[in-house]
Amino acid sequence: MNKTFLTLSAAALALTGTAALARHDGEHHDPDANGDGIVTLDEVRAQAAEGFAKMDANGDGVLDAADREARGAEMFAKADTNGDGELSQAEMKAMHEARMQRREQRREERREARAERRGDRMAEHFASMDTDNSGGLSQAEMKAMHEARGERGARGEGKRRHRGMRGGPGGPGHMMARMADADGDQSVTRAEFDAAVAAHFAKLDSDGDGQVTEAERKAARQAMRAEWKARRDTQRGQ
Repeated sequence: MNKTFLTLSAAALALTGTAALARHDGEHHDPDANGDGIVTLDEVRAQAAEGFAKMDANGDGVLDAADREARGAEMFAKADTNGDGELSQAEMKAMHEARMQRREQRREERREARAERRGDRMAEHFASMDTDNSGGLSQAEMKAMHEARGERGARGEGKRRHRGMRGGPGGPGHMMARMADADGDQSVTRAEFDAAVAAHFAKLDSDGDGQVTEAERKAARQAMRAEWKARRDTQRGQ
């Protein structure tokens, strides 16, 4: 398959919620629409539909070379502010600055959303510790909190050791573009796209309950980093 089209397919998947489940780092849109810390398949599908529509420039229900050319022409026209058919150095600089501004704006929005969710979690945690609803934590309540935290830490350490003995989980959903283009015809139909989204979601949903928790997302990020590191080490050794 054409390398550029592989990039198009991978970008489409990454932008529409599957890879974003694992790679939510401020650059990628978070599919957790209601901010409850849990991502359902419906949320991923909703974001996937939005992303597919953006990539499908001619609206024919297929992602192919024609869409890539159309989007390239659209981006060029926007950057060519004087309409002379060429991009001057000033226009190139303006295009780059606009891209960086949009990226920073998305990052700031993600930071604000994370801060809000963090505040909500802290409030819930405090309320669960304040067993007598006094609005403050007594020495006994503080002790109970530390004991509970210690027990959770011990359980987590045991799980990490158990995973280590098994060799650790495999990387989730690698080679997304190949997975999306199921029939290898150098184009991705909406049916192929939806099937790839559902298949990758299923890999992240380790307990098969139809939703991806923050713990599952964290495990996916760790597995993805391990896969990238192994691939990079292999390439350096060649």
